[in-house]
Amino acid sequence: MNNAPKDTLYIIDGFAQIFRSYYAIMGGMNSPVTGEPTAACFGMAGMFIKLFREFNPTHIIMAVDTKGPTFRDDMYPDYKANRDPAPEDLITQIPRVIEITEKFGIPVIGHEGVEADDVIATLVTKILDNPKYDNVNIKIVSKDKDLHQLLTDRVDMFDIHKDITLDIPGLKEKIGLTPEQVIDYLTLMGDKADNIPGVEGIGPKTASKLLQEYGTIDNLYENIQQIKGKRKEKLIAAQEHLPLSKQLVTLKHDVNFPFSMDDAKVGAINGQEITELFKTLGFRRHLGDLERLLNPNAAVTTVPPTKKKKDDQPSLFGGSLFDQHDNENPAPASSFTNASDIKTTQISTAAELDKLIKEIQDSKIIAVDTETIGLGHDTKICGICIACNTEQGYYIPTVSPQQDKHLNTQQVITQLKTVLENPKIEKTGHNIKYDMMVLRHAGIKMQGVTFDTMIAAFLLQQPGLSMDNLALSLLNHECTSITKLIGPKGKNQITMDRVPLEDITPYAAEDAAISLKLYKNLKPKLSEQKLDKLAQEIEMPLVQVLTEMEYTGIIVDPKVLTDQSQSLGNRIVELREEILAMTDCDFNIDSPKQLSNVLFDTLKMPVIKKTKTGRSTDNTVLEKLRDNDSLTDELRLIPTRIIEYRQLTKLVNTYLVNLKEAISEKDNRVHASFNQTGAATGRLSSSNPNLQNIPVRTELGKQIRKAFIAPQAHKLICADYSQIELRILAHLSEDENLSQAFIQNKDIHTAVAAQVYQIEESEVTSDMRSHAKTVNFGIIYGISAYGLEKRIEQLDIQQAKTLIANYKNKYPGIDDFMHQCVEDAKQHGYVRTMLGRRRDIPQINSSNGMTRQLGERLAINSVVQGSAADLIKAAMVNIQQKIQRENLPLKMLLQIHDELVFESPDEHADDMLGLVIAEMECAMSLDIPLRVDGNIGNDWLEAK
Repeated sequence: MNNAPKDTLYIIDGFAQIFRSYYAIMGGMNSPVTGEPTAACFGMAGMFIKLFREFNPTHIIMAVDTKGPTFRDDMYPDYKANRDPAPEDLITQIPRVIEITEKFGIPVIGHEGVEADDVIATLVTKILDNPKYDNVNIKIVSKDKDLHQLLTDRVDMFDIHKDITLDIPGLKEKIGLTPEQVIDYLTLMGDKADNIPGVEGIGPKTASKLLQEYGTIDNLYENIQQIKGKRKEKLIAAQEHLPLSKQLVTLKHDVNFPFSMDDAKVGAINGQEITELFKTLGFRRHLGDLERLLNPNAAVTTVPPTKKKKDDQPSLFGGSLFDQHDNENPAPASSFTNASDIKTTQISTAAELDKLIKEIQDSKIIAVDTETIGLGHDTKICGICIACNTEQGYYIPTVSPQQDKHLNTQQVITQLKTVLENPKIEKTGHNIKYDMMVLRHAGIKMQGVTFDTMIAAFLLQQPGLSMDNLALSLLNHECTSITKLIGPKGKNQITMDRVPLEDITPYAAEDAAISLKLYKNLKPKLSEQKLDKLAQEIEMPLVQVLTEMEYTGIIVDPKVLTDQSQSLGNRIVELREEILAMTDCDFNIDSPKQLSNVLFDTLKMPVIKKTKTGRSTDNTVLEKLRDNDSLTDELRLIPTRIIEYRQLTKLVNTYLVNLKEAISEKDNRVHASFNQTGAATGRLSSSNPNLQNIPVRTELGKQIRKAFIAPQAHKLICADYSQIELRILAHLSEDENLSQAFIQNKDIHTAVAAQVYQIEESEVTSDMRSHAKTVNFGIIYGISAYGLEKRIEQLDIQQAKTLIANYKNKYPGIDDFMHQCVEDAKQHGYVRTMLGRRRDIPQINSSNGMTRQLGERLAINSVVQGSAADLIKAAMVNIQQKIQRENLPLKMLLQIHDELVFESPDEHADDMLGLVIAEMECAMSLDIPLRVDGNIGNDWLEAK
């Protein structure tokens, strides 16, 4: 008997853990540096860190499936026949997972012709049968029920994510059986996922009960006469195929490969390579844990990578089993440059600043950045960063803990004002709109901004748009993290004005130099992808336009918002009391769980949809309950009131409250941010607050616009493109019928309804026009018959198919255009808008049907909606340039979807409206007329 201290061998069920990691992150995740999917990699890396940190293992091995069929496929050709293929974005992560595993020093094992579970079973047997390893216990890192058959007094299963260990007593408590009974248990149940036939109608509880009573399947059939009714019939019917099922669920314990504990010995963790890989994959959350794991008091250990020879270990492998994806995930670079590789200079005196100004004047283009004391559109600066070449950055502090060692803010602003406001000196920066706003509030109206590296990266569809991520992916440079200066988020985080000069100078100067390096890297790439014209004529000039818009803001009357909040608040209270009275229950209406219990348990309403968290009570469910004719009128009124309650609550909390809080105390205006990098189609998005989401379909939502008012002696001007996406569709598709309807200035939805229903326009009913409108707008998004049926009440699936078929028949040019978009995406991998904006469509060639259909919809929508986005941006640039060129009495305030909002003095409002409409209608040349609806009012609602 070996009395040595017990060792533990951890056997990781590789693919089970990979799948679990992949599905743990809803919506997945991607590297902001390379763009590759990383959810599975992230989860596995976190698991390894936890395993090493908490258990300090000496022996680990990860078992994985290999490519190709197994003996079970030979035994039963339908084995796993019904299983869907693994998601493509999971398959591409497998080489990365193997790479991470090996860099942690963990051997990976697989064997052709068997599954990972068989390899695990063989490993267990090799350990248990060898007296040399009497002192070894085994922990199988998995939740797979098939592995329950391997449990012994020395073998446990370990759920590392939940810190739960399953041993023999735990199995008995869980399913009421012993490990020896697990094979029969699995046989009786069968497995739908693996297409293993069991006994019809027998699930976990029944299988357990039968085996607790009869012990084994053989004994069960010896006593089959004791079983009664349909269960007996089903058992007899299944008897013939159960031996095969039993063979399929029984794990092999004799896979032929050599193994000793030395093969599972953990190697040295390759600290430097893992650190760099984590940075490449964007795993910043893991970096701190990794540093603490390696050594909290010392530098990261560097271990030279080792290469295995092919014949070293026939059962161990690197990424070779998945080499079809190896080139998609390039290995990280061996090292990155950092701030120490850039010359950084602090400008502290007037003479030094004069010398820098001379260098700026002699430069073709400079990079500008600011360091600020806080965030927000009017935050104060604590320093200005400038780079005239890529090898050196300058930092000009204005506020610091060592105030006596440099110039103050006013001195710096006064000296720099001339060069920064000189339009002939070109400037670039990263998200330079923010720096323009900060400088504007400090007294400098920066001119000559011709490039923004964040916007260029967005046009080029870089996966991550932050300077840090772009520096990593494009320049192989690791920027200094701001948390090293001010600390992590929380009450102890300091502001930049409190950072010592010796720390902030290299950080700030680095930012400017890297901005200039990114400019030189990205600008030629725009030309290579034929995006330079879009960038130079639309996106880069738009930075100046949006800066002016945000700086100006729009006046919002807090009293109007307060009055609306009070009125709606009273109605919310009424609705809450009414709902509680109708249900005769005292519960929290805002709690989905409590609402679910009331609707489906207490009131016995039918369950419409189930999710992972339980029975859904989302609005689609409530709408179906509201329209359910099998319920009484009293019951249907309950979901009706809940829908209204939710709408009003959201209106108050999301819009009225947030809008009121966003009003500036300085000028009573809301200064929302408008973002050029928010939507893949190129549309602008809005934030702080989000004005684009103000509801306009309901009367209550429209009333919010009443709070947006013109200043005294001024008017608001609204100008809105009429049906712009349909007009662009008509232009791009060259469909004669649709084009003629616009040329003849017909009501487009009535005209389409007449064509589709083959009647005169005078005969079109309101329902027909509504249906045509739904198809008109839905067609742009690739609407299906199923989608149309869901959107139009009293329309079944066949009628929806007929409606779409008739539409395509009457407008063949549209159908041809849609097919062309899809073909372009398939051929090139991307589509382009009218002005050349490019969007990659990787989904278009997916083997997954739903993903491929999404790609087809994106291909169509990106061209149409993207062209509409380009159009309004072009109009904004043209109008703002005209305002500045002619010094017009007009200010652009908002861009909301297809609508622009302006402010003008009373006496000029009519002329300015005419000018705006003229500029918007000629912003792009189409084969059909553009039409803009415009109006003037004292508030946004009136002007709308």
